[in-house]
Amino acid sequence: MSSLSFLPVRGLAFLPYLEPVGALRLRVFHEYPYLYEGTMAEEHDYLRTYAVAETSLVVLALDGSRVVGATTCLAMAEGDSSFRACFERQGWDLSQICYFGESVLLPEYRGQGVGKVFCEQRVNHAAQLGAKWAAFCAVDRPADDPRRPADYRPLDTFWQAQGFQKHPELQATFVWKEIGEAVESPKTLTFWLKDLTSKPS
Repeated sequence: MSSLSFLPVRGLAFLPYLEPVGALRLRVFHEYPYLYEGTMAEEHDYLRTYAVAETSLVVLALDGSRVVGATTCLAMAEGDSSFRACFERQGWDLSQICYFGESVLLPEYRGQGVGKVFCEQRVNHAAQLGAKWAAFCAVDRPADDPRRPADYRPLDTFWQAQGFQKHPELQATFVWKEIGEAVESPKTLTFWLKDLTSKPS
């Protein structure tokens, strides 16, 4: 990771990076388990959320001037309505939650500690927002999914090591087109939460 630098960007300063981050998302989420087949136009529409949100943070991983990774977060109250709804149904106070969007990183840079840096930067931002919880969601796939690569390793252990716990009662439905689909369809995602008020033992 010695060759990488990290650049935090807020608000409209993110606009020049829509294209490289969109390209990263299209490449990384094309992999299992998301199998996402999106377009750059869709990426621009989605990523602009982070450029206009008052509470957003995007951290870019740079190899020289090349964007090789990115991670996002913002207050849940400014997040997607389908994600907000599953918390509202359970009686959660959205003002206490920071939503962690995606962390995407090119394969050749993985396993070098970038994920930990991304997590730390977002947790620090969440604390600055006054959030008591950090939350992200991951797509649900069956363990025997025939599309699952033989060398696929779920990230559950990594997330648990960062202090997140899976909450099966908090599920959202999101729609996208995946490999092999003629049209987009709904997918179920389950949330993981980290209590930002608890102190490490």
